[in-house]
Amino acid sequence: MGEAYVNFLGGSPLNRLSWLRTSQPFLNAIVHAPTTRWLVFKEGQPLLHSQPSASKQSLARLTTTDVKPLLGSEPFFSQGEREGEFAPSDVPGLQAARLRGTPIVFLGLHETDSGSADALPSSEFSAKADANAVIVNIKGTPYFSLDVSDVAQPEVDRVLHNAAATQEGTELVFSEPRAAMGSFDPFEAALFAEARSVIDWNARNKYCPSCGSPVYSLWAGWKLSCSSLLPWADNAGKKPCPTARGLHNFSHPRTDAVVIMAVIDESGDKILLGRNKKWPGKFYSCMAGFIEPGESFEDAVKRELWEEAGVKVWNVRYHSTQPWPYPANLMVGFYAVASASQPIRTDLDNELDEARWYTREEILAVLNHRDGTTLTRRDHRQLAATAEKSNPNQQPNSSGANALAGDAVKEGEKADIDAAQEPVDTPPFKVPPLTAIAGVLINEWAHGRAGFQPEVPKRGNL
Repeated sequence: MGEAYVNFLGGSPLNRLSWLRTSQPFLNAIVHAPTTRWLVFKEGQPLLHSQPSASKQSLARLTTTDVKPLLGSEPFFSQGEREGEFAPSDVPGLQAARLRGTPIVFLGLHETDSGSADALPSSEFSAKADANAVIVNIKGTPYFSLDVSDVAQPEVDRVLHNAAATQEGTELVFSEPRAAMGSFDPFEAALFAEARSVIDWNARNKYCPSCGSPVYSLWAGWKLSCSSLLPWADNAGKKPCPTARGLHNFSHPRTDAVVIMAVIDESGDKILLGRNKKWPGKFYSCMAGFIEPGESFEDAVKRELWEEAGVKVWNVRYHSTQPWPYPANLMVGFYAVASASQPIRTDLDNELDEARWYTREEILAVLNHRDGTTLTRRDHRQLAATAEKSNPNQQPNSSGANALAGDAVKEGEKADIDAAQEPVDTPPFKVPPLTAIAGVLINEWAHGRAGFQPEVPKRGNL
């Protein structure tokens, strides 16, 4: 049986070594390995590197020596009550705890042999084994992520200026992630998806949802715990936090499932696409929505299309999934069938501006146009603002002299530049690129490789 379709941002190339997330000896040792690399984020924006003469950017992968000024004092994991102290090893609530310093996540290991995952929770790689023995057996590149959102900008600039890559002539810059990922290769994209999702989860969840106390990091960034459960916490006069007992899903990173569907008419030659009111002009895509409790994926497909556009669908068929780290979604792609004779409603959903049927020829013409799936940096900011309910005209924070040229232009000036550079031959509308699962669903159907297609008449025997 062949491999399932692997979308951009998927593929998860790391052996995550999840059983070693509680091992402070391993984590504190692997940080100092010469092969260890760090992905750095600031307010959700990844740090990229590029050569001055090259247009392509890729994820910056800094060394521990580069980022060490930002890590704080050792130990980095299993920190005790006072700075410089180790936490008691027999307290489960302090396993690989990080109580001070910039947020860190251990992402996993990119193993040398891409054909197989060598490290398993066996005796050679056990969390109970000697950390140095485990590290000797590991072959590949360990990856961590670091969130510098709360670090003073001059300090971040100083670290980036002194980084080995900068000294070798490479430019380091934080960039808007949706625009940046268009230049990532599949490995970088999957690495980025994991790192950004877990970084964002740690950044958004600062307080215990049960009692309101601050939380702290455990398991190398993969678990959060209520600070009222610390052995030295002063809880006089307080009720015990409900999280003291049982398993709680908000203690671990979450992924929210979203169904996204390409609706094909009964002839197999038309596709239904919609436009959000806040999207860039002429941009159309598949409709999507969050799955609700008590629903199957197929149920959610039918409900969302009925609620958003008043369209009844049937014959719902799964295609593939895509991790979507904005902030931590799993896009579950489907095809479904509907009658093109049904009236389409745009008055049911306060976000849907327009929905209409497009023929295969219309879609192919856009896909074959050089700008049919091209989104500008301004388009990416507008889409990001729609998803995050923020101001699309707000410029992303840039790092001093490392500011991207496009983001350094004021929005009014940039609009004038965009208008002046707009080609005469523009597509009638745009659809998502192949870096988004919506673009994949549209493209695969248009080229006859997936989805519902016109029936080929059977020839009888003469």
